[in-house]
Amino acid sequence: MDLSISYLGLKLKNPLIVGASNLTLDLKKALELQQAGAAAIVFKSLFEEQLNLEAAELDDDLHAYDDRNAEMINLFPKVEHAGPKAHLLALRELKETLDIPVIASLNCLYKESWEDYARHLAETGVDALELNFYAALSDGNQDPAAIESEQVEVLKRVLKKVNIPVAVKLSPYYTNPLSFISRLDGAGAAGFVLFNRLFQPDINVETEALEMPYNLSQAGDSRLSLRYMGLLHGKLNGSLCANTGILEGKDLIAALLAGADAVQVVSAVYRKGFKGLAAMLEELTSWMSQKGYKSVDAFRGKLSSTSLKDDPYAYKRAQYVDFLMKSKTYTDKYPVN
Repeated sequence: MDLSISYLGLKLKNPLIVGASNLTLDLKKALELQQAGAAAIVFKSLFEEQLNLEAAELDDDLHAYDDRNAEMINLFPKVEHAGPKAHLLALRELKETLDIPVIASLNCLYKESWEDYARHLAETGVDALELNFYAALSDGNQDPAAIESEQVEVLKRVLKKVNIPVAVKLSPYYTNPLSFISRLDGAGAAGFVLFNRLFQPDINVETEALEMPYNLSQAGDSRLSLRYMGLLHGKLNGSLCANTGILEGKDLIAALLAGADAVQVVSAVYRKGFKGLAAMLEELTSWMSQKGYKSVDAFRGKLSSTSLKDDPYAYKRAQYVDFLMKSKTYTDKYPVN
């Protein structure tokens, strides 16, 4: 049974990639993920915003008692925040230790930062780079077209600085994600991870305060990604990777049928441990054997819009209309008491 696939121009032993998280930050855990069957690992994201905050906090701590005593000003050598050095060293060590491809992940604020940090990450020897694009908008005056154009420009500038494949991980919150993805594909993106699972605040009504819960993916969360896998398969130069809600082997199989080249998992590992990866691959292998498929390529994209071009209802709003037309059937199946 051939589970191998091509993703970002990389040959992977299977379609299962472990996404950026604390799991991939720990070298011991990364080795266990590799042993459990992960075909590639995305190292935890380098966040420019976090580095800036840490540097500011360190500066405040170091200078909290300045000028209280004359000797305090110049008695000790100047200390500065190390910036991304620790992250880069850990990434380099991971790449040198693992036998599977390692992908770096980057999340920046400014155009110049994207270029500089991308170059530093590429220099560690990683196999590819993943850019996290999204816009946490709080200003109604920002022009959507300008936001997209700036992100396309960032991609182009990064591609000029590195000689490794660059993927883009997107949120679904664009006016027309299909159009934007097409623009990024034309600009040279090697692949697309759809979609980012963004942290959203919650409100504790007892304490009347904002909270930031660590919310793992739930069953059914993969449906939005499935739709875009199906719509985009066969229409891009870049690879497609399904993300969010890939919790079991059936979710992996569904993503591949829709047209994904690979999937990224995080919540599945947190929920079921490292054995969860092996279980997903076993389910994929068993399903392929039952269906008579000898390779992933034999069925990948079988249920994409390109393959179902003779079906006018595939991936269109007509599916929703069809659901409404049959609403009595669903009411009978799920009666309200």
